Amino acid sequence: MRFTLDDDHRDFAASIDALLAKSDLPAVARAWAAGDTAPGRAVWSRLADTGVTALLISEENGGMGADAVDMVVAVEQLGRHAMPGPVADTVAVAPALLASAAADRLASLAEGSLATVAAPPRVPFAVDADTADLVLVAGDGSVSTASYGAPEASVDPARRLFRATVDASLGTADTDAAFDLGALATAAQLQGLGTHLLEATTDYAKQRKQFGKVIGQFQAIKHHLAEVAVALEMARPLLHGAALAVRDGDRDASRDVSAAKVACGDAAYRAARVGLQVHGAIGYTQEHDLSLWLTKVRALVTAWGTPAWHRERVAVAVAS
Repeated sequence: MRFTLDDDHRDFAASIDALLAKSDLPAVARAWAAGDTAPGRAVWSRLADTGVTALLISEENGGMGADAVDMVVAVEQLGRHAMPGPVADTVAVAPALLASAAADRLASLAEGSLATVAAPPRVPFAVDADTADLVLVAGDGSVSTASYGAPEASVDPARRLFRATVDASLGTADTDAAFDLGALATAAQLQGLGTHLLEATTDYAKQRKQFGKVIGQFQAIKHHLAEVAVALEMARPLLHGAALAVRDGDRDASRDVSAAKVACGDAAYRAARVGLQVHGAIGYTQEHDLSLWLTKVRALVTAWGTPAWHRERVAVAVAS
């Protein structure tokens, strides 16, 4: 199995990176957290123009007809820039659910509409339901539209959580496969978040001084950063391997998705801890951009299946 991305994938990632780098995502995320979603919706519109929201939608339904590998490449960049909104739901889960249940709704997703999905009990909340154009509830092979109530507490202010109540059935779908796509997309986000945190922390370690030296010269700091780099690099082939397994319909795809979700989550969480330690007291402040990545990592580690749930699924698959 080949894990290396080709030139087309790298160019696609670079184009998304360039778009988001020019979009002042920290300001966008803070506005989103404060309830002003207009700047974020504008960025989502530009992402739709590049084809990000249409990746897993077939060409006959107005999409790109791409696959899970392309999706992972794109979503990793969204994670790297801490893009607000229901990322996994819009880019991965909703297209999979609607393809069989309500294909007529796919064109609006391809054009930039946002969707959010609750899939109890593993996914009890619909993310940013108050902003999404379509709220879905999925489970036991069926998909329904839904309404939502008051927001629940969330560790990430730019990721609001809502309980969803079923309204009307749309039809049947492979909800297990859609869940795997949600977990895979979340793993890609975590990989991107961890990568940014490592880059930001390394840059900071080259600037901050203690005892007359930049702290990046201290062996303990080097070791911590190296451990983060190793964790991220070890997670990457698991992420890409899971994407290939999903693309190819491998019978072990669910196991591979769970392994990737655990590895990427652990690596991102390690990056967050080391980033906070290296930044020191300033890293605890909401005013510092680091907080945007820290809180999103903390939220996504348990999204689309907790680490314990995914570890158990891997263990059962290996033992069987």
